Amino acid sequence: MDFRTDLALERCEFLGKTEIEGVKIEAFRAKKAKVSRIEVTNSEGEEAIGKPVGMYVTVEVAPFAKHAQFIDDSLDALTEEIRRFVPKNGSVLVAGLGNTKITPDALGPKCASMIFSTRHITGELQKQTGLTGLRTVSAFSTGVTGDTGAEAGEILKGIVEIIRPDVVITVDALAARSVSRLGNTVQMCSSGIVPGSGVGNARQEISEETLGVPVIAIGVPTVVDAATLVADYSGTDMLELPENAVQMMVTPREVDLMVERAAKLTALAINCALQPDISPEDMLILTA
Repeated sequence: MDFRTDLALERCEFLGKTEIEGVKIEAFRAKKAKVSRIEVTNSEGEEAIGKPVGMYVTVEVAPFAKHAQFIDDSLDALTEEIRRFVPKNGSVLVAGLGNTKITPDALGPKCASMIFSTRHITGELQKQTGLTGLRTVSAFSTGVTGDTGAEAGEILKGIVEIIRPDVVITVDALAARSVSRLGNTVQMCSSGIVPGSGVGNARQEISEETLGVPVIAIGVPTVVDAATLVADYSGTDMLELPENAVQMMVTPREVDLMVERAAKLTALAINCALQPDISPEDMLILTA
């Protein structure tokens, strides 16, 4: 592949084929949302689209920067797809990956701050609050290596060993190939994540293999590789572009609003998927 994208859907589109060996593709509409399910089943599929074996789901919704409504078809579609990934029972750890100091990379930490954490709600506190029958959920942000001196994967491994969740959900900003997918697309997958890979700064892999528990990776594209953007719109070969263009990433001017709303919708969908007995309206109150 000669372009950067974290989206399995875009890698399939790039091949321009309706059938890809080792890859199963299903697409449908869930009211106003568009859902694409891509399953990489073997090594041939891995080689074809450059993604590990696993399930990749893309949900395309109304643009976050122009759509302030959270309880709608978009939420329903996201919640349903997240439920398909998460086991019905067991504790969950939600980890926000990214850098709060860089707006396009702040999705993960912002989302983690809005997760309804319940691990501490036990015994008498349950009785006092009336919050019984809750699924055990923990949430935190890993920070970035430049601030902590530790890889997000290393921090996660230590926390997993202590609190022993049954599944980990990571949330991170992604890179897309097409500007049309910035701020209106959510991808989730069962194969984990390599933070920073979409922007050419790959860190330690976070997956079931490295953590010892299933890892579900959820992300929203917030940047596009500048070289890919120029090449697509000008017809220029990427090899002909100056070096500084190849190293640049592009993000929309309304990225602050886009990231804020994307984080809120993603967090709400995760919360509703994990706590199905609590309505979205009540969940917004609990996490306000």
